[in-house]
Amino acid sequence: MGRHLPCSIGKGGIRADKREGDGATPVGEHRITGMLYRPDRVARPQPWAEPIRPGDLWSDASGYAAYNSLVRAPYPASHEVLRRADPLYDIVLVTDWNEDGKPGAGSAIFLHQRRRPGFPTEGCVAFSRAHLIWLARHILPGARLIVR
Repeated sequence: MGRHLPCSIGKGGIRADKREGDGATPVGEHRITGMLYRPDRVARPQPWAEPIRPGDLWSDASGYAAYNSLVRAPYPASHEVLRRADPLYDIVLVTDWNEDGKPGAGSAIFLHQRRRPGFPTEGCVAFSRAHLIWLARHILPGARLIVR
């Protein structure tokens, strides 16, 4: 769409050999497969966006069947809480990174709000709130995120 949106990447840099917990953003062409949002904080960005409900989690438990997917509390294995106290996950664009759940290959590579300019993520790609809202309102499922 002719816009450049500054972003933050993982504290582990950009890596071709992404592993769970390395803090790296995986190199490659990733597709946007979903959008989640906090309905108590932001308006639904698009009709295909799904609300983040209390108890929504993302499994980062390598070796579990639900690895790298949305799960519900209570969930006994390692996970990330999607309904956060801070605004970082008010809007989340989900990528197809490791969608087959290959153990140890990394999970939860999202596009989300950044903490502040230049502050790295745990492997996600993060934008200012204004840019993320703009992106969420214009992006379509299947859009490409290219990380070089």
